[in-house]
Amino acid sequence: MFIAPILAEAGGGLLESARQTGEQFGVNWPLFLSNVISFLLVCWLLNRFAYRPILDVLEERQQRIAESLENAEKIKQQLADAEAKHTEILERANGEAQKMIHEARASAAALAQTRQQEAIAEAEGIIAQARQAIVLERDRMLAELRREVARLVVSTTGKVTGKVLTAEDRRRLSEEAAREIAA
Repeated sequence: MFIAPILAEAGGGLLESARQTGEQFGVNWPLFLSNVISFLLVCWLLNRFAYRPILDVLEERQQRIAESLENAEKIKQQLADAEAKHTEILERANGEAQKMIHEARASAAALAQTRQQEAIAEAEGIIAQARQAIVLERDRMLAELRREVARLVVSTTGKVTGKVLTAEDRRRLSEEAAREIAA
């Protein structure tokens, strides 16, 4: 009905031509207008009560998905940071373990060196004691040998000369024999 006055103003021929075309195709204008109004009303109701809530739910879901993606990125970053810290801690622990091993080896080498020096010192002490014992034994044996040689010289001299030697003669002969043995 609103279209008819507009078309009437635009020109009578156009309105008449539209009406004839409508009648020729069987258009019922009041029914057509009521259908258009019903269609617009249904569109408005669907938009108001169906499409908007669905679009709101979809937008809310899209926001939740975006938040979940952000959280996933944050978690991924935190995981990467945790792995980096884990790797750093492992590297630091390996470094400390290597340092401890190095120190233990150095300590063991120093201890072995100390033990070796102690063993060498002890061996040298034993050798020195043995040398002292040898010197003492040699001196004792030499003294015994001197006494024995002196006794033999005195005894032999007494037998060769056929006389009994006095204590002074024995002492003098013993000293002379000892000097000759020492030389």
